[in-house]
Amino acid sequence: MRTLTRRMLWTLLLLLAVDIAVVATAAVLLTPWLAPVRDAVAAHLPFGGASARIAWWVAVLAPALVAFVWAQLRYTRAQTMAEVDARIVGPEEYPALHERVQRLAQLADLTPPRIAVADADVPNSFAIGTLGGATVVVSEGLLATLGGDELDAVLAHELMHVANRDATVMTLASFLPSLTNGEYDPLDDLLPGGSGSRYALGLVALGFAYVCSARVLAAPVGSLSFTLGFLFLFAVTVLFGGVALGVFTAPVVVLGRSLSRAREFAADRSAAQLTGDPAALVEALETLEGNDERPGTDKRTAYAGVRGLCFLPHGFDTAASSDSLSIDTRSHPPTAERIERLQSVARSLETGSV
Repeated sequence: MRTLTRRMLWTLLLLLAVDIAVVATAAVLLTPWLAPVRDAVAAHLPFGGASARIAWWVAVLAPALVAFVWAQLRYTRAQTMAEVDARIVGPEEYPALHERVQRLAQLADLTPPRIAVADADVPNSFAIGTLGGATVVVSEGLLATLGGDELDAVLAHELMHVANRDATVMTLASFLPSLTNGEYDPLDDLLPGGSGSRYALGLVALGFAYVCSARVLAAPVGSLSFTLGFLFLFAVTVLFGGVALGVFTAPVVVLGRSLSRAREFAADRSAAQLTGDPAALVEALETLEGNDERPGTDKRTAYAGVRGLCFLPHGFDTAASSDSLSIDTRSHPPTAERIERLQSVARSLETGSV
């Protein structure tokens, strides 16, 4: 458990450092268009020189960093649930499922999380953690495939992710990879009206940037040379912004992969101790690993969005998808190794050494 806590701490520190780097890079890239605003603010400050520049950067970076972190906390949960077509369900709709989660949460001395059910035949589950509370997501396929002690074991596994707080860390860590892969688009949440409102916002932003470019381009506004200069500046900004985002995402993926493997082992062990029945979790793993509904392509090496959070690495897809970039990292430990460790826990429970 100390290893998991240490990796969670390093992951959180890295996420904070990457968030600062992303916001700072965006601010630098946008400097040509923010120059008029900067000059207007500097004109009203009681001091100038280096102090004014520092004050400007603090005024830009601080709220931008807060907004960026808020976006991670606010949208990752909603987008992840939307990706698997999951919805929050109440006890009147799934009474047996709620009873199981309530009973296991009481055993673990946890506040019962929200429960969501995904409309998917692939049997799988995951836990999402935010500052507003946790949500355990299970698929219809999981409820149809498992029952009794096996289902209890999987639910206990997800609750242990909540108890260990690694669900929150992994939820945050999934934001940048999903953003880089194109699996997550913040504009879908900010502008739910569809592509029309997005195009309108894009045109307004482009017009604003065009006018503000007069501060850095010597040609007359509206002239051909001015327009070509603006297009070049805009293209360079987008290109370097995309490259920088990919570079900043890479260490998050690598450290997230390491945390993901450690957290699966820790959740398996804690769930086995909670239920007192490691064999049930072993049987669940064997049943789900051999299920006909799982994809033909093993996605254990694809750390992206939902798949990095799931009980088993194939996510909720019934077939391999090639529509988006997959970052080639191993997000889950091999199922055989998980089973071997659970058998070790079972022997420890039998001898009373746990």
